[in-house]
Amino acid sequence: MVLPTALFKRTAHWFFTCYIAARKIKTFSFHHINPNARALYNLSSIPDISKCSLQFRETQTVVCDLQNTLLRNGSTFPFFMLVAFEGGGILRALLLLLFSPFIFALGSSGEVAQRLLVFLTFFGLRAKDVELVSRSVLPKFFLENLNSQAYEILSSCGEKVVVTTMPRVMIENFLKEYIGVNRVYGVELEMGKGGKFFNGFVSCSGFQAKQGCLKDLFGEVKSDLGLLSASNAHDQLLIPYCKETYLVSKYDGPISSTKNGNSNSSILPRDKRYPKPLIFHDGRLAFLPTPLACLSLFLFLPMGIFLALIRIIFGIIFPYKVSVIIIAMSGIHFRVKASPKTNSQNPKNSVLYVCTHRTLVDPIVLSMGLQRSVSAVTYSLSRVIELISPIKTVRLTRDRQKDANTMQKMLKEGDLAVCPEGTTCREPYLLRFSPLFAEMTDEIQPAAIDCKTSMFYGTTASGLKFLDPVMLMMNPALYYRIHILDRVEKGLTCAGGWSATDVANRVQRQLADTLGFQCTNLTRKDKYMMLAGNDGVVSANHGKLEGKIGGK
Repeated sequence: MVLPTALFKRTAHWFFTCYIAARKIKTFSFHHINPNARALYNLSSIPDISKCSLQFRETQTVVCDLQNTLLRNGSTFPFFMLVAFEGGGILRALLLLLFSPFIFALGSSGEVAQRLLVFLTFFGLRAKDVELVSRSVLPKFFLENLNSQAYEILSSCGEKVVVTTMPRVMIENFLKEYIGVNRVYGVELEMGKGGKFFNGFVSCSGFQAKQGCLKDLFGEVKSDLGLLSASNAHDQLLIPYCKETYLVSKYDGPISSTKNGNSNSSILPRDKRYPKPLIFHDGRLAFLPTPLACLSLFLFLPMGIFLALIRIIFGIIFPYKVSVIIIAMSGIHFRVKASPKTNSQNPKNSVLYVCTHRTLVDPIVLSMGLQRSVSAVTYSLSRVIELISPIKTVRLTRDRQKDANTMQKMLKEGDLAVCPEGTTCREPYLLRFSPLFAEMTDEIQPAAIDCKTSMFYGTTASGLKFLDPVMLMMNPALYYRIHILDRVEKGLTCAGGWSATDVANRVQRQLADTLGFQCTNLTRKDKYMMLAGNDGVVSANHGKLEGKIGGK
């Protein structure tokens, strides 16, 4: 306990010293560098956003910022941290965390702080990596922080314009694809020689860029509507360019409707009101990386690696009855539910367990739930995962005839688990089921599996696949839910005259209803083309994704 205590004291002393130094810098120089950011208008006369009517806005134009307006989170630090961690690696994320006291002491929305954030995050990053993060990682966190009131007004208008001081490369994809924004204007980042890497500098001041953009857009014809934030001084630039202006509030209480038809809560529930369904997203972090959360992550990291090794080793060497108890004591929670008919059925032939696919260890979790080993066939399997797996795993080739022969051979040896989706999905959706499993046997047992993580995601579409089980086991807490359903009646299988596609669709709907998920027609190729720009082929030797970028 001496080492963690000393480490914590040194870390706290570093943050306090940096904070004091940054406050001094801000006192003597910050206001001189950015004098135009001071208050220009009295905001007390501007009405609250709850008083804005949503009617007859279809032909009108609305303009707003992203920070503190469309997003409830006033700090942009977590989103820069996501780019640094997912696009630049753990060392860059650590560097950004060490400088966070300076950034917050200077004012996270100030000009100096923004430039420091941009430099630490983007210096030396490839443009391709940043584009990948903005497309596959950031939308999830933006949607979770979306302001309900601002979005309702934005969606009611015909022309949507967002002018912000954040880098355009971070936000443009999200705003246009998920929110339906017509025009996005943000700070442009400079590129190094060759145009492949960012040099960490911005083309001009964020304040000047926003002021010039508003003048060019609405200098002659004003915008019909403008949404402002009282905590963002730059938003006051919108007032002379808008016919109507409203202040965006942050109310996180119970959701109810006002007399104008809009919600009085800033929280946007995802069940029915996300502007676009969030089905696929990538990245390793399962939480919003605020400075305090990041500090907890780095302090926990050595313990997390040790915890992952213990869980993996104990899961391999001990029998299921013992390993389940040990792993449960380490923080992995299992909830297993089986149909009463499951134990009473004794088929003469081997059983094919049809599972939902949340992580690469789903067949192993199924074996623990059944307290016996069940072999598995899967796509995207690396040699490393094959070596550490406590059950027999066989890689499918995507050749229909070869895969059918492989599954038939393994069914003769014993029970088999298959995930017809072909890839994992983190959100409450089920991808289209491949009908191949329905042609293999009439002994089909659906198994609904769900997994909730607390710190890291155990799946990736663009990273190293062999790290997936390690990252999953590094979570301080894991929650697995397993529900083994009734065996499919033979009259509802191919033996009863049904086509393999009908059987697969019926099993998909049954599993989705059990978990409370939604069925989709999306496939693994749709997922990898959307998140990684390839077809999801995995190298057997290295576990790294291969494929023609932007092609099949």
